[in-house]
Amino acid sequence: MDETARVRLEARARIIKALGHASRLQMIDELSLGERCVCELRDLVGADMSTVSKHLSVLKNAGLVEDEKRGTQVFYRLKVPCVLKFFSCVEAVLENQAREAQRMTR
Repeated sequence: MDETARVRLEARARIIKALGHASRLQMIDELSLGERCVCELRDLVGADMSTVSKHLSVLKNAGLVEDEKRGTQVFYRLKVPCVLKFFSCVEAVLENQAREAQRMTR
C-alpha cells in the first residue's frame, strides 16, 4: 500500500472512531434536526458539561460538527450532513442482521 492510501485510510478511521460512542451518535442524530446549544446536548445525553464538551471536541476535530459562540452560549451544527447517509447504511446492516437472526430461529 502506498503512503497516500495509508494516510487516507487512517483519516477514515479517525472519523469512524469519532462516531464510536453512543453519546456522540445521539448528539449527531439530534444535530441532524438543526443546531443545538451545548446545554441542550448535555440534557439530551444526561452527562456533565465536561463530558459533553469532550465528546463535541472529538466530533469537531473529526470535521463532523462546527460551533458558533453567541454571547455565553455555544451552538453546534452538523458540518457535513452526509454523515447521515452512513447512519442509513448502519441501519441497513442492522436490519439484515435481524432478518438473518429470524431465519436462524425458524
